[in-house]
Amino acid sequence: MGKYRNLIFYITTIAIFSCLMYFFIIEGQTLEVKENIIAKTSNGSTWDNFQESFKTNLHHPLALLLAQIVTIILTARLFGWICMKIRQPTVIGEMIAGIVLGPSLLGMYFPEFSAFLFPKESLGNLQFLSQIGLILFMYIVGMELDLSVLRKKAHDAVVISHASIIIPFALGIGLSYFIYQEFSPAGIQFTSFALFIAISMSITAFPVLARIVQERNLQKTKLGTIVITCAAADDITAWCILAAVIAIVKAGSFTSSIYVILMAIAYVLLMIKIVRPFLKRIGDLQAGKNTINKPMVAIFFLTLILSSYATEVIGIHALFGAFMAGAIMPENAKFRTLFIDKVEDVALVLLLPLFFVFTGLRTQIGLLNDSHLWITAGFIILTAVIGKFAGSALTAKFVGINWKESLTIGALMNTRGLMELIVLNIGYDLGVLGPEIFAMLVIMALFTTFMTGPALDFINFIFKSKKDEEEPAHENDSKYRVLLSFDKPESGSTLLKLAHDFTNKMNGNKSITAMNIAPVDEMHAYDFDEYEDSQFQNVIDKSHELNLEVTTLFKASTDIENDLTSITNKGHYDLLLIMLGKSMYEGSLLGRLLGFTTKIINPEKLLNTVKGKGNIFNNSPFDDFTLQILDKANIPVGVLVEKDFEAADKVFVPIFNLSDFYLLEYAKRLINNNNSQIIILDAAGQIRNNIEVKELIRSIEQVAPNHITLYNEKKIEKEFLNSQDLMLISSKSWKNLIDTKSLWLSDIPSTLIISNP
Repeated sequence: MGKYRNLIFYITTIAIFSCLMYFFIIEGQTLEVKENIIAKTSNGSTWDNFQESFKTNLHHPLALLLAQIVTIILTARLFGWICMKIRQPTVIGEMIAGIVLGPSLLGMYFPEFSAFLFPKESLGNLQFLSQIGLILFMYIVGMELDLSVLRKKAHDAVVISHASIIIPFALGIGLSYFIYQEFSPAGIQFTSFALFIAISMSITAFPVLARIVQERNLQKTKLGTIVITCAAADDITAWCILAAVIAIVKAGSFTSSIYVILMAIAYVLLMIKIVRPFLKRIGDLQAGKNTINKPMVAIFFLTLILSSYATEVIGIHALFGAFMAGAIMPENAKFRTLFIDKVEDVALVLLLPLFFVFTGLRTQIGLLNDSHLWITAGFIILTAVIGKFAGSALTAKFVGINWKESLTIGALMNTRGLMELIVLNIGYDLGVLGPEIFAMLVIMALFTTFMTGPALDFINFIFKSKKDEEEPAHENDSKYRVLLSFDKPESGSTLLKLAHDFTNKMNGNKSITAMNIAPVDEMHAYDFDEYEDSQFQNVIDKSHELNLEVTTLFKASTDIENDLTSITNKGHYDLLLIMLGKSMYEGSLLGRLLGFTTKIINPEKLLNTVKGKGNIFNNSPFDDFTLQILDKANIPVGVLVEKDFEAADKVFVPIFNLSDFYLLEYAKRLINNNNSQIIILDAAGQIRNNIEVKELIRSIEQVAPNHITLYNEKKIEKEFLNSQDLMLISSKSWKNLIDTKSLWLSDIPSTLIISNP
């Protein structure tokens, strides 16, 4: 009876209270007669009523906003992925996505769908949400500025930075003189128009520049330090100038804006002298902790909101307040990283794409329907490039930097990106920029950001030294070169143990390189040294323990798999060691159908599925990342399936067919360098019939007797498998084991799957 007690109570409770509700509803309906309430009746059918209700729900402001967000994020991610594949910053793809969803493309070719998805009455909600995203983004930009770098290394950098602002600023005012009458909105003074054109010529996108510096491994060079410092100084100076320009434009003249500028100066002093020390004390309470508690998060968010509110009320825009709130955050790199992680995903992935699309909805490239207008747009781009690129490069050369680095600084400082769009939208909101000039300046922002990568490649090509041209000198080198690539510190030390077992007794005839390629988005301009040290700490400790000389290689990347295979193929390595990854959708029909990876939808895999090149019902033994490496690498790849691997003392090598015999070369290396005990399983009975393989085994036995055993049993005992440290298996045979659901997979402690390209 006891086991039915809960069931009886449940049924009784439901029945009693259901009857009670029914009673009150029946009694309540009698009250309608007394109140003269007439029940609503519908003339249409039930289906018609449903359709009408469904249409109403589709046009509800919240449903429309959610549909807009889904469309925007998917489009932004798609174009961002395309730009990443062509070695361009993802921000360019997101900017293009905004234009594609605007009147320039979607509105032109699919006007009805565009009017349904982005009706004019919904744009207000989109704008306010995008402004929240911008405020959070500017907060991050402020936090990414390392003011200590400015204090220590600001000599030449500030000269270059300020020259890279004043030169394009002056050229912008000069340009305004020629285009004012044709392109300025009615009633806008020349001063206001000229100042906004000038500031749009002068801006540099610090976040994009920092990502490019990291991705090209310039962060530890003198050039990287200078350009990061230049961009930081440029950012601070440009935003201060922009605040003054906004004040002048709103007031109508410089004299009228004096009170606003004075209030802005007082605000800055308050933030630096009072708020910053207060936040530093709060940050000190967090020192050494790996989390930030909610009351502390609330304090910093309140600081952000109050700062943004203050600058908006003063008249210098809320974004300046957000930037300032980020800049005065406690300078502890670990603390800033923790806080950025809380803000960044929501700001950059969810809210910021809304701003790109809102900008795209304002950008009407179709207005440039005359050759004269395109010539003007070209002249604007030329002025922007000459002012920023040439101004920065010539100044860098003047302060004593060589031509290659000077031109590189110019190319990087010419990157405008998202920061330019922010300035242009402020000018558009203030009515200073009309639709035509706004579209031209958006095109200029896209062009100058897009040209950065090709310009850097061209500069490197021009100044390519003879030493670089003669670089393939490794070919005559007899060293056995092992490259191990890891994503987690623990994986690095495990792979190093395995590399040591393969090369231990080779002394000076070996070369081991440990490589970590990190997603560029996971790092910030001020803490890459700390990030790199933390990634390699386990590897360095293990190398000391093994008395092993290891070369470390660190790279920030927007496309890890392509960079990994490129470094592997160009580095003249003999073996690449990696760990088997895990896709979050691995093994699921959804993952195979849509091409999911651990980060985003993979359009390349999706396209192969549609073309019939991939079978969605075929369960791959590898995750997507590993498959790409195996497919593109030109050298043997060892994929470690790690189960508490310690050492390769006892190694099991199953041979299923003649194509697996290359595994014996690796078995031989383990015997020679680690005195490993090798057991070879002749699974297909082909070794006894192959003279060449028998001779190879005999030659190994002569050098190292009692270290190799030929095993012919068809049935493998579980106890035998559990006694082994490692299984060496070919990638083809590994797939067969997966397909047949062999018990070996659970019984082998660790497995090294070796491909033979």
